[in-house]
Amino acid sequence: MTDIHAFPPQVAVEQIEAVVSDIGADAVKTGMLFNAGIISAVAESVERLRLPNVVVDPVMVAESGAVLLEPDAVDTYKNGLFPLATVITPNVDEAFALVGEEVDEDRMEDCAVTLYALGPEVVVITGGHTSSGADLLYDGEDFVRIEGPVYPSENTHGAGCTYSSALASFLAHGFGPVEAARRAHAIASEAVEHGLGEIGRGAGPVHALGKVLEGVEE
Repeated sequence: MTDIHAFPPQVAVEQIEAVVSDIGADAVKTGMLFNAGIISAVAESVERLRLPNVVVDPVMVAESGAVLLEPDAVDTYKNGLFPLATVITPNVDEAFALVGEEVDEDRMEDCAVTLYALGPEVVVITGGHTSSGADLLYDGEDFVRIEGPVYPSENTHGAGCTYSSALASFLAHGFGPVEAARRAHAIASEAVEHGLGEIGRGAGPVHALGKVLEGVEE
């Protein structure tokens, strides 16, 4: 990444309206929104259009270390978009940054409770950056650890986006949050396993179709 160009917030509104007015939406997944104006525009559209199954992935820092969210936008995330979310999916670094604390894997449950108080129906702290690799889900009553195979790899670019997109897709198909999260975890894990390290010089991208294409002859 060499630069970020933030488009006018109204463009986000028009993009959302173009999709919803044409084909509708059974689920919504947000990614990098960059600044307070864009976040507010997305939140307003979600609320006004009553969009369902809203998965908010609060992308804050790229795999390369590039900052993808302006510092003054954090409160807009927490006060504007999180209360409209069905599920939020910060990774462990983002989760603790959002609550203003240093990362402490022993306090992930406390962190999840604090994030839940901001208004989402479910919090999932994804664990790809933790020692166990397990995700932690909290729905206001129960904590659920979601575990699976861990594949040591540098080819993790896009793992979080793959996870949150898969989660939104499973919610759209009628799965409850826990089962949707389990299935999304499996897909993201497989995508890392089949990561494409031969592409570029930085962290290689994950390959979400690697499992599907495994063994298929060219």
